[in-house]
Amino acid sequence: MPQFAANLSLMYQEHADLLDRFGAAARDGFKAVEFLFPYAHEARDLAQRLADHGLRQALFNAPPGDFGAGERGLAALPGREDEFRFGFEHLALPYAIALGCPRLHVMAGLRPAGAEPARLRATYLENLAWAAGLAAQAGREILIEPINPRDIPGYLLNRQDEAHAVVAEIGATNLKVQMDLYHCQIVEGDVATKLRQYLPSGRVGHLQIAGVPARHEPDAQGELNWPWLFALLDELGYAGHVGAEYRPRGASTTAGLGWFAPYKESQA
Repeated sequence: MPQFAANLSLMYQEHADLLDRFGAAARDGFKAVEFLFPYAHEARDLAQRLADHGLRQALFNAPPGDFGAGERGLAALPGREDEFRFGFEHLALPYAIALGCPRLHVMAGLRPAGAEPARLRATYLENLAWAAGLAAQAGREILIEPINPRDIPGYLLNRQDEAHAVVAEIGATNLKVQMDLYHCQIVEGDVATKLRQYLPSGRVGHLQIAGVPARHEPDAQGELNWPWLFALLDELGYAGHVGAEYRPRGASTTAGLGWFAPYKESQA
């Protein structure tokens, strides 16, 4: 059965403080969590919440630049290499170690006006290779995620084949793809075929889900047959986490967890 991780940045927003969302997720039966960024909280406080509630940290993002000002990653931006590398080495990796988190998502960034695609890609490859090397020393994986241009216009990585080409070109065994089925459905569709194509490669390090088109619960109110897709993950032998990265329709996250109920007892 799939092992789900509650995304605490999008779910449980009825609890204003991120630190209070750990307990809420645990009470609902989740055994793992993920979130966008930990850096507003001390690592020791986050680690204590994980320990208090018997949770594992599945994933979080490396520093993305000025997120509040609209930046969505630095890895592919020429001239920002030092900022990217400092944040990765001195923030992301220490937090990953403190939280026992095995993988970090590195955001590519937005395409600057007038930028040459070849230079952006070269910067991206160079930074990812560097980050993968540093992460390997700490026993961590680096993930890159194709994101649909409707949610993040101008994002540099949109398609699964683009991401897998980057991973193959760099060739680091700890560099993998974060395959978000919500983004995949919006950009490409044919989700089941994509899963059959890419999961056996061993280059998918994490999955994420949300209902399409509105990014709500992964249930019957959308385009995808989620129970069938979850069964397909079992058929394909996927053993990693599936991050529930969606915005609940209603004010209560717990009230919308009918989709999770059939899998709750199998979480480990």
